Order: sequence, then structure tokens, then C-alpha cells
Amino acid sequence: MADKHLDPDVLSALREVMEDGFSTLIDTFLADCETRLQVLRQASTAAQLSETAHSFKGSSSNMGAVRLAELCGQLEQDAKKSPTANFGQSIADIDSEFAIVRPLYEIERQRSPAAS
Repeated sequence: MADKHLDPDVLSALREVMEDGFSTLIDTFLADCETRLQVLRQASTAAQLSETAHSFKGSSSNMGAVRLAELCGQLEQDAKKSPTANFGQSIADIDSEFAIVRPLYEIERQRSPAAS
């Protein structure tokens, strides 16, 4: 199941590059996701939605959260195409996916030698 949500190759490469900083990287990413989700929920314009979804997509992709990046990319495109649409369902989907990947990242952090 994790492969659908997290790319193991990306995580492995990050673990290798970051070494002792890997668990800190995960903590930073998860906190950043929380912040971006708040911004998405409270966004008052399609431009704000699109910009936040774009940066969320980039960080998710860099961290190997493939499905989360995909959902953010879709929201980014939709907000550009139909600025007056209701994006509540798209934001809910992103929220749900984050609820799935968060514990997966927690497990990855525990697997990191620096976590001890």
C-alpha cells in the first residue's frame, strides 16, 4: 500500500543523502504540509489556491508523496482553469491523502537510524 502513496526509491535516496538529518527532514515536511493545508482551506482566491497547491505539489514530489503531489497538481490546474469553481472536494481529497501519508512518514522516521 505504501508504494501507491510513497515512492520507496525517493525515500531511500533522501535517507542516503540526508543521513542523520532524515528524521528532521520528515518533521519539517509534515509541519509544512499542515501549514499548506491550512492555507488551502482558508484560501480566498483561485490564485492563492493555485500557488499553494503548486508549492505543495513540489514539496510532496520531492519527498516521494506521489499521490499527494498528484492531487495538488490537479487542484493547481483546476484552480487555473476554473477560478470560480468550488474546490472543497479537491481540498478534502488532499486532506485525506495527507491523513494516509502522515503515519507512513512516521514509520519511515522510526526506521531512520538517527531517530533513536
